[in-house]
Amino acid sequence: MDEFLNIFNTVHVWLFEQLVQPLLFATDNMALADDAFEGLEWTLLGAIEIIFLALVLRTIERRWPLEPLTDRRAVRTDIIYTALHRLGAFSLIMFALLSAQFDTVAAWLHLNGVTPFNLEQLWPGVTDIPLVSFVLYLLVLDFVDYWVHRGQHQFNWWWALHSLHHSQRQMTLWTDDRNHLLDDLLRDVIAAAVALFIGVAPGQFMLLVIFTRMQQSLQHANLRCTFGRWGEKIMASPRFHRLHHAIGYGHEGVARGCNFAVLFPVWDLLFRTADFRNDYPATGIRDQLEGRDYGQGFWAQQWLGLKRLLRYE
Repeated sequence: MDEFLNIFNTVHVWLFEQLVQPLLFATDNMALADDAFEGLEWTLLGAIEIIFLALVLRTIERRWPLEPLTDRRAVRTDIIYTALHRLGAFSLIMFALLSAQFDTVAAWLHLNGVTPFNLEQLWPGVTDIPLVSFVLYLLVLDFVDYWVHRGQHQFNWWWALHSLHHSQRQMTLWTDDRNHLLDDLLRDVIAAAVALFIGVAPGQFMLLVIFTRMQQSLQHANLRCTFGRWGEKIMASPRFHRLHHAIGYGHEGVARGCNFAVLFPVWDLLFRTADFRNDYPATGIRDQLEGRDYGQGFWAQQWLGLKRLLRYE
């Protein structure tokens, strides 16, 4: 691990000095050097994620696919989404933009004798242990994500955007990032604000996002995969999440769907939205069977999402 970190840091510094820094200097933007340095780190980590997904998880998909791929153009579009989201540092940008505002608030509270909330201070000596705090942050952010996800299905205007994610009829590891940009922006703002409120540091936030994204890539994979009777209740599996994408049920059934948990199905168990049936149904949206078009390429999908939003359909 130390050797990997040394190589990563060396590549990070070299790319910044050879490519990014000269560009900033040429465009008279050296004031952005610190932000650019952090952004480059996020982009490199995203590149490593994509390489791992392509070499490991995609190989597993090819070896043991749940269903054959018949529309490879749709999958290629999903790959574009994955590259854009994992190399574009959307989550980190929101975190950085909001952190300045939170720093201002924290300074004001300090001057008035108020100590800002920090989750690690709940149980000194225990919650400040890195692994314990990491798990606690995951639980809190996943709880918020569960309710955000419920909102994406409950409110018609939000579903107008989020429906793009469900329009993929052939789920693969790349499907996770198939989202409308406005939908992602709203979700990232909420996640960053909550993370800052509970005291997540930038480095921790980066690890939390990467862990969540990698697990979501797995749960969208084209695999006949379950984590077992008890494992299913601990972590969302491809089978568990596929039910959420099921035509006419996962997002359109009783109470507008099931299996909303992003990581931990415990939230679905607590709020009675869990479905653990052993089934691998067809995925998509019911109105697609009636001819509704959600777009074939990136720009068409984004444009149609805006039209659905403006019409509140």
